[in-house]
Amino acid sequence: VQLQASGGGLVQAGDSLRLSCTASGRTISSYVMGWFRQAPGKDREFIGTISKTGGTIYYGDSMKGRFTISRDNAKNAVYLQMNILRPEDTAVYFCAAKNSLSHTAPYDSWGQGTQVTVSS
Repeated sequence: VQLQASGGGLVQAGDSLRLSCTASGRTISSYVMGWFRQAPGKDREFIGTISKTGGTIYYGDSMKGRFTISRDNAKNAVYLQMNILRPEDTAVYFCAAKNSLSHTAPYDSWGQGTQVTVSS
């Protein structure tokens, strides 16, 4: 499956932004989807995972509260709603797909990221 993240941009601290991840090649409903981010000079950071139906969502500990993951399988898309953005949220945001919800299952497909820049 080919994935493409979009919706990034330059925003101010306190703003909200919704990222989208669309799939081509296969229906996104076949996959568990995840969101990650990577800031310059830092390791990739796990944001969260959403099950194939959207009924189960896991978030990284530092991501709970301001970030919300959802999906619309009819639109072949997954979303990341980010609220009260902070300058430290500046990063490239990626979506990824895997077949199993297991935490140990690897993500097999990665999309090109979308840049989010938060100014203070």
